[in-house]
Amino acid sequence: MRLYDTHCHLQDADFDADRQEVLARMRQMGVERINLIGCNPESNRRAFVLLDEIPEAYALIGIHPHDADTWNEEEKADISEKLKHPKVLGIGEIGLDYHYDFHPRDLQIRVMEEEIDWAQSLNLPIVFHVREAFGDFLPRIRGKRLRGVMHCYSGSWESARECLDAGLYISFTGSVTFKNAEKLREVAKKIPRDRLMTETDAPYMTPVPLRGRRNEPAYVEHTARLLAEIRGEDPEALAQTMFENGIRCFGGPALD
Repeated sequence: MRLYDTHCHLQDADFDADRQEVLARMRQMGVERINLIGCNPESNRRAFVLLDEIPEAYALIGIHPHDADTWNEEEKADISEKLKHPKVLGIGEIGLDYHYDFHPRDLQIRVMEEEIDWAQSLNLPIVFHVREAFGDFLPRIRGKRLRGVMHCYSGSWESARECLDAGLYISFTGSVTFKNAEKLREVAKKIPRDRLMTETDAPYMTPVPLRGRRNEPAYVEHTARLLAEIRGEDPEALAQTMFENGIRCFGGPALD
């Protein structure tokens, strides 16, 4: 099975003690490419440092709604400099998070809108994080033609259709494997094959049957197989399609 973990945080300190072992398991499982996703100045920096050390790694960097207060002209300039690296593919993860509300919603919205406009001006893909905030998110993408993905999708089919209409891909983490995720699995069945992706969000969202462990890129196989099962598709063929979708969304060199 050919796999692309389109969203992980392998740069996090959680992996400092055994990152090489994690990479070895990833390679053994057939994960050929990973995206390291930045959230704040420190995680952006740590992702950037790993790009030249991990052949399979690419990065998207940005300011997460949990860190909206770190978005300023200095940080924008730093991200701009990092975007010159050929393995930094875009902006993310950005968006809105009303579950934790770590920052005022008006600040989250302003920062997200500025990052969207910036990414579009550069014709770069965007990784969106939206949690319990579709009511404010969807009006801000209507009428736009975006390049990017809804990471760790958690919304309804109706919201997914609006995201698809805006040009976005829909990506599922291990959360789709959880016992109480029947509604999310129903959404996953309906996503067009050419707009579907999968990811780990490691070290978070560990899929069944590995719940309770730290998540890692090798575990993306479990989510890929579950998606194939609920859609009634061949796992190898769907994994290949999702791999190609990732290349098409994010860019970077194609692999034979």
